[in-house]
Amino acid sequence: MESMGDVLHLLVILCLLKTGNAKVGDFKAAGATAPGNIIIGGLFPIHEGVEDSPNISAPHALQCVRFNTDGFTQTLAMIHAVESANRSPVLTTLGISLGYRIHDSCSDVTTALRASADFTQEPTTEGCGGGASTSTCPPPIMAVIGASSSEISIAVARQLNLELIPQISYASTAIILSDKKRFPAFLRTVSSDLYQTRAMVQLLSDNKWTWVGVVTTDGDYGLSALDSFVSQATASGICVAFKEILPNSLTSHDGKSAFRQAATTLLRNPNVKVVVSFARPIHMMYLYQELRGWGSLLGERVWVASDSWSSSKEVLGEMDLLDIGHVVGFSFKRGNLAPFHHYLMNLININDVIGNNSFLKEFYSLANESGDPGFGSSFTVPAEILLNNSHADVVFSVEMAVSAIVHAVADICSKKNCKTPGTVQPWQVLGALKDSCFELEGKSYCFDKKGDINLGYDVTLWRSVRGVINIHDVVAEYHPLNNSFSYTSGHSKNLTDLRDVVSVCSPSCEPGKFKKTAEGQHTCCYECINCTENHYSNNTDMDQCLSCDTKTEWSLEGSSGCTHKTLEFFSWQDGFAVVLLVLAALGIVLVLLVGALFLHHHQTPVVKAAGGPFSQLILLSLVGSFVSAVFFVGHPSSLQCKVRQVLFGLSFTLCVSCILVKSLKILLAFQLNPDLKDVLRRLYQPYAIICLCVILQVLTCTLWLVLQSPREKATIFTTTVLAECDEGSQVAFGVMLGYIAVLALVCFACAFKGRKLPQKYNEARFITFSMLLYLMSWVIFVPIYVTTSGKYLPAVEMVVILISNYGILSCHFFPKCYVILFKKDHNTKSAFLKNVYEYSRKGITDSSSVSETSVSQTDDKCISHPYSISSPSFFMSTTPVEPTAPQNCWSVDQNIQSIDTATGAMGCSVNGVFFAGQMTRPHRLRRSMSL
Repeated sequence: MESMGDVLHLLVILCLLKTGNAKVGDFKAAGATAPGNIIIGGLFPIHEGVEDSPNISAPHALQCVRFNTDGFTQTLAMIHAVESANRSPVLTTLGISLGYRIHDSCSDVTTALRASADFTQEPTTEGCGGGASTSTCPPPIMAVIGASSSEISIAVARQLNLELIPQISYASTAIILSDKKRFPAFLRTVSSDLYQTRAMVQLLSDNKWTWVGVVTTDGDYGLSALDSFVSQATASGICVAFKEILPNSLTSHDGKSAFRQAATTLLRNPNVKVVVSFARPIHMMYLYQELRGWGSLLGERVWVASDSWSSSKEVLGEMDLLDIGHVVGFSFKRGNLAPFHHYLMNLININDVIGNNSFLKEFYSLANESGDPGFGSSFTVPAEILLNNSHADVVFSVEMAVSAIVHAVADICSKKNCKTPGTVQPWQVLGALKDSCFELEGKSYCFDKKGDINLGYDVTLWRSVRGVINIHDVVAEYHPLNNSFSYTSGHSKNLTDLRDVVSVCSPSCEPGKFKKTAEGQHTCCYECINCTENHYSNNTDMDQCLSCDTKTEWSLEGSSGCTHKTLEFFSWQDGFAVVLLVLAALGIVLVLLVGALFLHHHQTPVVKAAGGPFSQLILLSLVGSFVSAVFFVGHPSSLQCKVRQVLFGLSFTLCVSCILVKSLKILLAFQLNPDLKDVLRRLYQPYAIICLCVILQVLTCTLWLVLQSPREKATIFTTTVLAECDEGSQVAFGVMLGYIAVLALVCFACAFKGRKLPQKYNEARFITFSMLLYLMSWVIFVPIYVTTSGKYLPAVEMVVILISNYGILSCHFFPKCYVILFKKDHNTKSAFLKNVYEYSRKGITDSSSVSETSVSQTDDKCISHPYSISSPSFFMSTTPVEPTAPQNCWSVDQNIQSIDTATGAMGCSVNGVFFAGQMTRPHRLRRSMSL
């Protein structure tokens, strides 16, 4: 008895034959059908190809060959999903049902187009249109599920676009299908290859596989995936060593040579341990057959399988998994297979099932021809075959496609009566699909704006246990939103173990080196070159070395990081600095003690002879000079650089100016030419001289600070940074020191002339020695300062300052302190007068040797007057016993006439002993001391 499906098929053909728009062979009858209020189409690869047609003849449908159990299982998944939907409340509450018409694409574009013509034909002539009964004509297709291949989906989509019939693919992943301008009616329940290739690249990057090969099939899917993978891999630093494109045709001579060439390429690239494949399962099976026998070379390889063959273990043929290595597959998300497996196990009523499904009849025929014992009485073996070829990811994708259509139809039929033919149009279903979501297994799913449902991928690792290949072991999940993997519990170690596989063109460049690629080579093939000085690389496989900040950092050749340059300066913690600071502090303490001692004994002859108030000025200037030495230690600042030189210059100028006044006083009192006595007496103003000398130095320092003042500077060396003071104007610096040197020379000259004065009066020798010490130390300082550099340069000037200060302190004040503290009997008026007396007596004795001619130059007698030795410090008189004054002062020397520097009294002096007025005989001696 004919089934209702066969009657429908016959009616379809008759209707088409009666129309003027169709011819025999335009399309063939559907292989599986079921009636319903809403009919959906199906396009599945029930066969793997079509027979060859070497001769060109009239257009005709080619015979499909090689039954494809996987494609047939997908067909059963759609039938099961439709039947489940018809029993669900979603449709039963509306009183409607879904029907289907399923065609075989035969994995061929032309055949698929002939089959899809059934989806777009409309009954418009007698018997199927006008006033004819609608029960005799097939209802139009509202949506199509399929195809599997992207190449076929692209071709069919262009045809379905004419009527805006929604097409939902469960496996086509070509990126181009996301373009809604070219494919407005195309939807899919899987991710685009854009995400699959991104996931693959991420897997390669995580495992540091940078040198890979690619095998793909010629066609829209293979070439699109290849382009996407290469572009993303290149952006991630992964190089493609070779690209092998296998032809679609498997029987031609060129096809066989292409597989042979691909196998040769694999064997010639032993460093390529990872191969990414977008090929079809049949192509991978042929490729593995070519590689058979080279297991020793292939055993270490990792095959990254795309969704096209990651669930097809038949690619191994008779080979074992160990013969090819490891297979890491990317598959679509999977659902619960238990209901579908239950459905397969219950396909036992052959009459009910085969009646409207010619595909199932063919499957059972092939199973019966296989000679399996007991097949005629049991369906257990065919069911097991279907179970073994049912892939959870593909079945779930088909179920999602059916569920999406069911919910879209339910949404439309809830608003209108869908039982009346022609009420629902395909474009209405398309709009409902894009605008609504659907639920499946308790989860909600929606198509995005590109018509895709992007759920990510399951990553599987093929295993061989006792010769049985397990391809469904999910070890990780890929999340497209954050481009990362999460490992399934208990399986994280499995993918990690694959990292032992090294697939690189060149070994990684360690930190401290960079990659140098030769022109024309892959970027993954390079030499590792050491970074140069002051450059570094702190990561592996860096394309170039980074530069250190040479102002603060440095590095040796081949360094993985920069080292901070050592900041050098004459620091407080430096041992030499500590010694000098202790000496400076000691000097300040000694100056303060000497000042206190002099203030306490300010009325004594020693203090008065030392200069009285001038000694206090000298001590004050020495404090400033010692303090200035402290500013030469520590991290220099601009203020510190200015203060230290100016403070020293002004302090020491004041010190030398006071010493200069003392030197001039000695010269005027004892060694003055009588011809200049009146002029110099008027010019000799001690405080005015001191102020003038200091003002000139103040002017020099002011100009220095205003025009080009000292400042902080950092001198960069290879491994250090020297913080030092830049004196600004070296000329101003030299002028300041030269000015002090000139004053010191004048002091030295004046003091040298008075070096033979009475011992207690005479400071000329001390001034001479101190100025000589100062000049010698600064003469030595200049060449050392000019030729020396480094952090100890400030110490050089600091040492010279301390030497100068201690020289003045030792020569001018320590002898006086010694007398004050330990020789108190010498610090009396009588002791000083005795010293003057002895000096005078010695001078008179020395004068007696002058020639008689000089003595007899005058007969005049000196008038007897009191005579005195005067001093600006003190004045005292005593009654003399001896010696007697010379009767004729001019008999000694015409040039001994002098002036009392304290009183201005006129008289004559003999080697420092002053005789006031004209003396004819000894009368009264007034003595004073000038130091």
